[in-house]
Amino acid sequence: MSTQSESMLQHLHIKNLAIVTALEVEFQPGMTTLTGETGAGKSILIDALGLVLGDRADNGMIRSGRDQAEITAVFTLNQLPRVTEWLQTHALDNGDQCILRRVLTRNSSSRAFINGSPVPVKSLHELGDQLVDIHSQHAHQSLLRRDHQRQLLDEFAGNIKHCHKTALLFGQWKQSEEAVESLQEASRDRTERIELLQYQINELKVLQLGTYELQTLDEEHHRLSNAGQLMESCNLILATLDDDDTAVTHKLNLASRELNTLLSVDPDLRECREMLETASIQIQETVSNLREYGGNLQLDPAKLNQLDHRLSEIQDLSRKYRCRPEELLEQLDGLERELEQLKNADIHLSELELQAAQLQSEYLKNAGSLDKNRKKAADKLGRQVTTGIRSLDMAEGVVEIKVETLAKEKASRTGLNQIDFLVSTNPGQSPQPLNKVASGGELSRISLAIQVATINCDTDTDI
Repeated sequence: MSTQSESMLQHLHIKNLAIVTALEVEFQPGMTTLTGETGAGKSILIDALGLVLGDRADNGMIRSGRDQAEITAVFTLNQLPRVTEWLQTHALDNGDQCILRRVLTRNSSSRAFINGSPVPVKSLHELGDQLVDIHSQHAHQSLLRRDHQRQLLDEFAGNIKHCHKTALLFGQWKQSEEAVESLQEASRDRTERIELLQYQINELKVLQLGTYELQTLDEEHHRLSNAGQLMESCNLILATLDDDDTAVTHKLNLASRELNTLLSVDPDLRECREMLETASIQIQETVSNLREYGGNLQLDPAKLNQLDHRLSEIQDLSRKYRCRPEELLEQLDGLERELEQLKNADIHLSELELQAAQLQSEYLKNAGSLDKNRKKAADKLGRQVTTGIRSLDMAEGVVEIKVETLAKEKASRTGLNQIDFLVSTNPGQSPQPLNKVASGGELSRISLAIQVATINCDTDTDI
């Protein structure tokens, strides 16, 4: 366990946690070591500190027979501007001292306090991350993984933003290359597709289908198909309206003359006469229109056959292109657009290839810069970790961080490097990978030394 820069755990109070009834621990500047047999309670102290720093609580940790457990930690901040700023932002500032308190209740959720003010546990966790770094006895296990080793080096070098940019560029580059490959594959069948499209377009253009032609054809075909019935019905109506003395027009004329006679007796009938005259005029117009319409009607089998043939052509093409007859013009537009796109595919492919090349160049440039940063930071971190393990009873230990530059073909989201943490534990022994030569105890000490070396790193600034 280590406290962050310029902060110190000054006091820890534990009450009714696990096997502990009450415990007060005062810490002094410098290194503090807690020793004891297995089961003495060393881990409980670390667990208590984790709880007061915002770790997830388990009510089963409350001492048997008690309803509540409580942990209080007092820190001196001295000059720690980020923590002070965080406290001020949340209206929790209390000068150079910070008091964290966590209360576990058996039948309800835990409560958290910062400088006496109740806060969400999340706030306790946010602040705790800035005060203490707990390095557990199993932390060294992840140190054997290359990805974790790379992450530690990048954090030390302040490469985090640089790494994010490299990963983003890699994704864009590969996505662009995939688009190029897809278009290249499609272009291999492009010639055949262009020939087919040209044939289909010509076929639809030869049809010369007008915008409203189909509606006109249907109406004319229906009229010619029923020409006989139309002529017969038209003649029957004309006979009813204006054929002999029994027709409607003759009777209307008689009624009109009779009303004219009655008007001399009673002028109030004038409106009736006007309506009758209007009806007579409309009947005469109807008769005139029907005579003209009937005169234009004729049985024309040749014309009907011509219409049948034209409609059949349209129906055949609509079935061929699997659309409704009225959608054939839309189908033609779609085929012409596709043909235009295929003809311009070479231009689009060239643009995509240029884009992929530019993204590759930008990625390689960024990865190259990341490579330099890593190599520079690797030497510095290796020296600091070596100093650290030698102060932890590994007097002859040497830690080296190997940063190998990979070929472009092995590019990945993490850049163009393979990073290995190497260690030599004995004089004259060449450095070897951690998992080959370091024991569990040595790995723990190396891991702790790395934690100490990287604890004050500003991960937003490159070395």
